Amino acid sequence: MEDGPGWIRQAEADGRLVVSAGGAWTVAGAAALEQAVAALAPGPAGQVRFDLSALERVDTAGVFLLRAAARRYEETGADVALEGIAAQMRPLFELVAGNEGREPPEAPRSNPLTAVVERLGRSTVAGVRELTALVGFVGEVTLTAARISWRPRRFRIVSLTNQIERAGLNAIPIILLMTFLIGIVIAYQGAVQLRRLGFEILTIDMLAITMLRELGVLLTAIMIAGRSGSAFTAEIGTMKVNEEIAAMQALGLDPVEILVLPRIIALVIALPILTVFADVIGLLGGAAMAVVSMDMNTTQFMVRLGEAATLPHFIVGLVKAPAFAVIIGVVGCYEGLRVSGGADSVGVMTTRAVVLSIFLVIVADAVFSIMFAAMGV
Repeated sequence: MEDGPGWIRQAEADGRLVVSAGGAWTVAGAAALEQAVAALAPGPAGQVRFDLSALERVDTAGVFLLRAAARRYEETGADVALEGIAAQMRPLFELVAGNEGREPPEAPRSNPLTAVVERLGRSTVAGVRELTALVGFVGEVTLTAARISWRPRRFRIVSLTNQIERAGLNAIPIILLMTFLIGIVIAYQGAVQLRRLGFEILTIDMLAITMLRELGVLLTAIMIAGRSGSAFTAEIGTMKVNEEIAAMQALGLDPVEILVLPRIIALVIALPILTVFADVIGLLGGAAMAVVSMDMNTTQFMVRLGEAATLPHFIVGLVKAPAFAVIIGVVGCYEGLRVSGGADSVGVMTTRAVVLSIFLVIVADAVFSIMFAAMGV
């Protein structure tokens, strides 16, 4: 049986004012009860008795309103008594009465330096946890790949070829356009700066070394991270939201084996190929600008390029491609599997995947550069 709505009324009995209250005095009916309390007549000075025996249910909001009603009579000099309070309600009345008139505690003053250190600490802890979880995911992917290598029939070739087409072949136009323009920019800026020193011919050397060792593979990886890595996160995240992955697990299927491995292997195959295209087109863009800005014919450019673009430079750039592909694929799939909730989570994790992939790719590129320099390559 539900409690009745709260009510309050006053009447005179035995020469004193009696205020009766009953029903449910809770926050749900606080607006109506506040109006009822405000409508009470002050009454003559003397004894005022509050009869609360009809109270069915009360919370802190109700107790506060009842005590506000009592204070209306106390302000006229009346002697107010609260009677009929049920035993189970009495602690709540005592709690509210004990906190009346108490000033709220002052908010602690925050030190700006302490706040900055705290935010830095929280970010560091969150980053360590993220890295730990990502390393654990890498281990899970590695174990799954080892298991599949013993039973290659379980690997899904159709899924692999589909991902190679989507992540590799479909990305060729944008990769070629971007690297062609970058080659033009490098050749133009290099020619302008080196012409002042009289070493304009070294623009070709700078173009060849920069494009083959660094920019070709790095720009390709960044484009693939923004294009294919984000697609991995969005696709797997949408499946997670639609509970398709939970259905796969209920059927005894491994999402890492079905969804993650084909995508990572597809990138490992596609990214080196895209890097070769990027290197060639970047050099062609530089050649076009060099011929125009340096008054050099194509034969002279090709001869100088053949001297500068040595095989070690090409191999250094190509070796980085599979490592970058693994980073992009792992991060994209990992963030997709972390999606929870609704579409908002898919967007957040997609953004995180792109940012983290690009960050880790640049870190890995720096590590490779230091390693190859130490090796003298």
